[in-house]
Amino acid sequence: MAVKKQFSSFEAMLEQAEKPVLVDFYATWCGPCQIMGKTLEEISTQMAGEIQIVKVDGDRYHALASHHGVHAYPTLVLYKQGQVVSRIEGAVPAQQLIQQIRRALNH
Repeated sequence: MAVKKQFSSFEAMLEQAEKPVLVDFYATWCGPCQIMGKTLEEISTQMAGEIQIVKVDGDRYHALASHHGVHAYPTLVLYKQGQVVSRIEGAVPAQQLIQQIRRALNH
């Protein structure tokens, strides 16, 4: 379930997060992004206690997306304690995404 929160900065949100944060950098016009939106809804219930999911519109927040190395949509970046632990570009099935997230978190 999506929850809107405000932070002084994106970095502050990442550093203050109680659990790892999966950031979905997307664009509203992007077909694969729409598919991933549904996939992320599915995994948000399966991984509710393990990760937090945040969506960032890369067109609206272009400087933020660029600063975080986003060159294509969708790009999913997994942060743990403010540090990047995994990066996934393109649409992937829910079970594959869950496996990649768990593998990155257990590394």
